[in-house]
Amino acid sequence: MRKGTFIRTPNDKRCLIVIERIETIIKLHKILFSVATAVLISTGPAFADGDAKIGKKVFNKCRACHALKVGTKKVGPSRHGIVGRKVGSESYFKYSKAMKASGIEWTAENLDRYLKAPKKFISKNKLPFGGLKKAKGFANIIAYLKFVSN
Repeated sequence: MRKGTFIRTPNDKRCLIVIERIETIIKLHKILFSVATAVLISTGPAFADGDAKIGKKVFNKCRACHALKVGTKKVGPSRHGIVGRKVGSESYFKYSKAMKASGIEWTAENLDRYLKAPKKFISKNKLPFGGLKKAKGFANIIAYLKFVSN
């Protein structure tokens, strides 16, 4: 008899041999779901830190004014190695007094706050950019800046 065909049981009820296959598929789905959940839980912090590939696209908004090569000045200073650097520390660039006097270090948290609202984070700075609008963009661009600086 072929699998998937109807058979008659002693009670004269119809049954499908396919039921065994369905039960096997359900078991496999449960196992795959458990494995996928474990993988997602174990990689959670990596996703929280952002995606450098997406961050590269987000950085295109900054590229007109900022370079990624060390010491390259455009309208704004280079963004190479920004994470961990003190605000206003590039010697070749003329920063506003507010930036120089801030005493802030560019941590991921500070960059996140700055990218949301530059004028609120450091008032009287010269950056003519209003900030990024999408929250996902912050983590992604910071991940990209870390990646290109290594």
